[in-house]
Amino acid sequence: MASFAGRVVLITGASAGLGEGTALHFAKNGAKLALTGRDKTRLDDVAKRCSNCGIPADDIRTHYGDLTDAAFRTATIEKTVAKFGRLDVLVNNAGLFFPGESMGMSESQFDQTMDLNMKVPFLLSQVAVPHLEKTQGNIVNISSVFGARATPTAGIYCISKAALDMFTQCLALELAPKKVRVNSVNPGAVPTPIFGREGSVLHGKDDEIQKLLEAQANATPLGRLGTPQDIAEAIGYLASDAASYVTGQILLVDGGRHCTLK
Repeated sequence: MASFAGRVVLITGASAGLGEGTALHFAKNGAKLALTGRDKTRLDDVAKRCSNCGIPADDIRTHYGDLTDAAFRTATIEKTVAKFGRLDVLVNNAGLFFPGESMGMSESQFDQTMDLNMKVPFLLSQVAVPHLEKTQGNIVNISSVFGARATPTAGIYCISKAALDMFTQCLALELAPKKVRVNSVNPGAVPTPIFGREGSVLHGKDDEIQKLLEAQANATPLGRLGTPQDIAEAIGYLASDAASYVTGQILLVDGGRHCTLK
């Protein structure tokens, strides 16, 4: 495993799911962490478990708030750099998923999806890049297999992630002369709270969520769903010196699911 000792990693949406798994992975590898989330109780629990992985509690900073708020985004970056003196890795993980056909989505659902899945990574990167230039750091965006392949059951989500993939590659070209790398990890289905979050048509419908996940597992060539650790390993690789010659990459970590999507 790559060591991130002395490096500062900011992970958005770290209170659950992929963000939680990613935070624990970097903690095990010695990183100093800045973690964002809207659920203070859950984020505090993640921070505690990161500390239990062996890094001092003082090497973890938590930021509670809404990333669609400009003041919170700016404060998150500024307070991270003020505490640690640097920023090496930005993991744009926070995301939103509304299942359903695109023509059935409301304007509010469209706006919420695009704001969190695309606009927030764009605007947060703007604030972070001046600091990443100083450390020749990197950005890892968390996209989806559905950014690379269309599905009729999550149209707006697909659009938002396809936009994020193009942003990844455009920014990679833009920042390459400054030795700042930008890559994307595109997971397949991973059982996380994103499927049943408040506001989703699946909120509170555990049986339907289970059926959806079972269908995805059955359609995946490797025959199972992904885990947060599967995704965290890929993020850790792209953020590490082992990937120093990798930028603009759209890395599908989906058990082969993209091969079966038509």
